Amino acid sequence: MVQLTFLGGVGTVTGSKYLLESGSSKILIDCGLFQGFKQNRLKNWAPLPCDPASVSSVVLTHAHIDHSGYLPLFCQNGFNGRVFCTEATQDLCGILLPDSAYLAEREAEFANKHGFSKHAPALPLYTHFDAENALKKFDSVPFGKKQHVTPEFSVTFLKAGHILGAAIVLVEVQGLSIVFSGDLGRPEDPIMRPPETVRRADYLVVESTYGGRSHAANKSEALLEKVILRTVKRGGTVLIPAFAVGRTQTILYYLERLKSSGRIPNMPVFMDSPMATNASDVYGRHADELRLTPDENKRMWNVATYVRDVEDSKALDRNPMPKIILSASGMATGGRVLHHLKFLASQPRNSIIFAGYQASGTRGAALVDGAEEIKIHGDYIKVRAEVHNLTALSAHADADEIMGWLTTFESAPKQTFVTHGEPAAADALRLRIKENLDWPCGVPEYRDTIDLT
Repeated sequence: MVQLTFLGGVGTVTGSKYLLESGSSKILIDCGLFQGFKQNRLKNWAPLPCDPASVSSVVLTHAHIDHSGYLPLFCQNGFNGRVFCTEATQDLCGILLPDSAYLAEREAEFANKHGFSKHAPALPLYTHFDAENALKKFDSVPFGKKQHVTPEFSVTFLKAGHILGAAIVLVEVQGLSIVFSGDLGRPEDPIMRPPETVRRADYLVVESTYGGRSHAANKSEALLEKVILRTVKRGGTVLIPAFAVGRTQTILYYLERLKSSGRIPNMPVFMDSPMATNASDVYGRHADELRLTPDENKRMWNVATYVRDVEDSKALDRNPMPKIILSASGMATGGRVLHHLKFLASQPRNSIIFAGYQASGTRGAALVDGAEEIKIHGDYIKVRAEVHNLTALSAHADADEIMGWLTTFESAPKQTFVTHGEPAAADALRLRIKENLDWPCGVPEYRDTIDLT
């Protein structure tokens, strides 16, 4: 008997965890952190329905925290198996997991110092030690190579686009094939190559982040140009909260094109994210996964000044000259960007440009939806800056692009499970798959268990 249990990534775009069981053998596809609404975040603190010590292996689709960020706690709670992923995903997790731990520790420290936590003392979800311990369990696997992760289960990674190292995962067990799309990239992404096609699968788990929407024609470069020019005219600063892995690199690509063509002034661009800086180094080492020529790659990284020191970061806000600041996190849930928001959001001369999907319950979603004030570190900050969201900049395939990828299947899976989307988006994709492809299709709920045999 083979069973699939949905322990995250359903009803929301975060917390991806899919448990596969065959007899006494268990593997977990993705081990992500819940983000957004408090009721979701509280799941990070609750015990999992399965004992981590009973899981033989974890298989990661990619490095983003909503797919990998629970690993340190999973290991702390007893997991002692191996973590399998692509080489670039391993390299990026080496940056993202310690950074996630650092943010958790700093937030707990800040809460204790200023007394705005309901807990005394406030504790981090996990520590830097936990993150480093998790990283010792990683094994990388090349794209296209079948790897036995237990005697019963084998996996093969196919390129998903999305970000560096991102994979579609083909799982084989007991003569069954189960495909997990992970986060699908876009066929015309300016940096990443398109997702690989999949010909057949007995079962399919497909993401639906944009399952109910189609991206507008990609006018991100033109919108960046307009907002930057308006902001410079006002003497303001453009703040871009950007995901350190993926979106930041795409924005650098567009900014380099705008500056080199003279469409925006030769104003300073600051990359205020040590994590994004380190991630950019990883992108350079894995340039073979990118569309860019070596010259384009080099120019993209050279467009910005990289800020590592905390005091240099604080000085950016005190400097009144017009500039562009890129800083993580992309949904404004933590990191240095919060300090920039506290200083810049209340001033009408400034602009804030988000770079893609904002999960419900995040500050990014509130700002994009027109919030007049936001809460940061216990304080309420008035929002008077100009706010935009470059939705077409998303690294996720939209509904049309997901459907295009699905049409490459030569036959219908026995069942398709639509996950990793808000309820409306997931159901919209389910309906479209049913009506256009006539595939058996459903939207699972949290902790649903399905017998695949």
